[in-house]
Amino acid sequence: MDLSTILAVSGKPDLNELVSRTKNGAIVKNLVTDVKFPVFATSSISQLSEIRMYTVTDERPLEEVFESIYKVLEAKPTDFEPKKADNATLFGLMEKVLPDYDTERVHPSDAKKLFSWYNILLNAGKLTPAEEETKAE
Repeated sequence: MDLSTILAVSGKPDLNELVSRTKNGAIVKNLVTDVKFPVFATSSISQLSEIRMYTVTDERPLEEVFESIYKVLEAKPTDFEPKKADNATLFGLMEKVLPDYDTERVHPSDAKKLFSWYNILLNAGKLTPAEEETKAE
């Protein structure tokens, strides 16, 4: 699973894939609507491959967390709407996918975003755990 071209753009609700770089920013494609649009260097852009989740001992790359969710949910989307879910539902699933997550530093908004992103990536066909990639080769 390579998340280096998947971007979260501040002020945009979904995830985006890098299409090309420009002198003043980039052209990205929304993973939900497939609409391409420019993003300028003044925008706050985060690569998913650079984001980490807090655990009690250290930080886990988002790729590892997505792989864990993929395995726990058996390659299916969440059975709840992450943005509307209550904290008990969110953190119940967090316990299963990342048992050592830091309960003081991982907030409900982080869990909502994590599971929303998982659903978006799964629907876009961007989630392929390392084990499956190795078998394909």
